[in-house]
Amino acid sequence: MVIMKIFVINTGSSSIKYELFDMDHHKIAAEGMAEKIGEDSGILTHKKILANGESKKKVEEGVIADHYDGLNRIVELLIDPEHGVIQDKAEISAVGHRVVHGGEEFQSTTIIDENVIAAIKENIPLAPLHNPSNLMGIEVAGSIFPDSPQVAVFDTAFHQTIPMKAFLYAIPFEMYEKDRVRRYGFHGTSHAYVSEKAAEYLGRPLGELNLITIHLGNGASIAAIRNGKCVDTTMGMTPLAGLVMGTRSGDVDPALHFFLADHLGMSLKEINTLLNNESGLKGMCGTNDMREIIKKKDAGDAQAKIALEVYTYRIKKYIGAYFAALESLDGLVFTAGIGENAPYIRELCCRGLHKMGIEIDPEKNNRTGNGIRKINSPVSEVKVLVIPTNEELKIAQETKRVIESEIKARS
Repeated sequence: MVIMKIFVINTGSSSIKYELFDMDHHKIAAEGMAEKIGEDSGILTHKKILANGESKKKVEEGVIADHYDGLNRIVELLIDPEHGVIQDKAEISAVGHRVVHGGEEFQSTTIIDENVIAAIKENIPLAPLHNPSNLMGIEVAGSIFPDSPQVAVFDTAFHQTIPMKAFLYAIPFEMYEKDRVRRYGFHGTSHAYVSEKAAEYLGRPLGELNLITIHLGNGASIAAIRNGKCVDTTMGMTPLAGLVMGTRSGDVDPALHFFLADHLGMSLKEINTLLNNESGLKGMCGTNDMREIIKKKDAGDAQAKIALEVYTYRIKKYIGAYFAALESLDGLVFTAGIGENAPYIRELCCRGLHKMGIEIDPEKNNRTGNGIRKINSPVSEVKVLVIPTNEELKIAQETKRVIESEIKARS
């Protein structure tokens, strides 16, 4: 079996994001998203990627009854004579699924069978907002592509090399043993992808590198990577911990919850909404759009200024903490929307770290570009890189790898 076309899907409660990869030519053939599934009016946006890199876009509006209907309509567009890129859905070699939480059961990408589905269900209490949707995507894709292997790529898998001293919380040990309360970490697919790209760029084996990878999007996290393996990460049992994010608070005093309940009369649901949806940058200055916040800061907005200082100070503290955990550092990597496109943020995060061997070149940092860029100064002992992440491509690569390994093992 030649693995040429991998269909990658990320299923949400009311959406399906997808990309079809032509692995033979290492490129995206089509991408898009079905949104507002099950609502009064849905939107399906589909892009066919042309040979010159440009795209041909088609937008359909109307009711998308459920995820089965949504995925069927996506398949219709993929095989449409004008907007499609394949002639038959049988051309799809495999379907790769992003699954948010694999718990401790999965340390790597896995071909989906009944045991895997059961394990994902077991982990629903750890990711109640995501794993049910991911399972729905697996079920729907399995019915529409019955002859194509389904593969799960777990957001948590990359972090399963974290040692117990880093993932345990200082609470009664039986809560870890019985209820699996521990640090898991997220954004693992992104951290894995950019660490591999950093090794390629630096011309060194990943297994010989110590890296700190900084994923800054609306969600944000940092990973400490020793000899190619993750040894710590900022997100915890849930994606709320760690850095200040677009709408999430990141680290707070755990007793804050009791204060909010006892003194402000907030319910657990209200506290959860506050910390996940109304805090972070949005809570501090009214918006979670980094471009807008920087503009407001430049215009003299005091709240925007302090929000950026809090945001970057938290990142800077974790860089220091992970430098200490790793004991030596070869590379510092910025990635995701803010990490890739906000030189001011990168500059604030690295300011004053020259004693740690981290020093960026202002001109290189402010220079725009699409690929991997090195922004450290010539005297910097640590390489500072900007690497565009591509979680969907990583999912496709992982899907191809595990299926080919399975075929080889059977032959």
